[in-house]
Amino acid sequence: MAATDHARRLAEVAALAAADKLAHDVVAIDVSERLPLTDCFVIASAPNERQVQAVVDSIEEKLRDSDVKPVRREGTQEARWVLLDFGDVVVHVFHSDERDFYGLERLWKDCPHLELPAEVGLPRSAE
Repeated sequence: MAATDHARRLAEVAALAAADKLAHDVVAIDVSERLPLTDCFVIASAPNERQVQAVVDSIEEKLRDSDVKPVRREGTQEARWVLLDFGDVVVHVFHSDERDFYGLERLWKDCPHLELPAEVGLPRSAE
């Protein structure tokens, strides 16, 4: 079963909010077939802790405007890998170094990527 329309909309809002704060390599992955706890991952990165926090704040603000609050947040203190769990969507905002090290996209490579609006931009590797 594919991700719900609601989860896809939330992933799109999160991705656009990340892009608004100049996050890099923003992708959304449909993990609903492999992970019963959530439908989508949104993954983004930023080059420093301050920008990671700005991306996180933007995502939370935009999803709050859609009446969605995180169930759990982790990593905000260090701002190297911040996880925002919105239930249907889990957002990972990485410092660029950590994203390369942990390679979540490699772990979930068999899952389909969701198409995101053009405003989100292309992944760094595809530019």
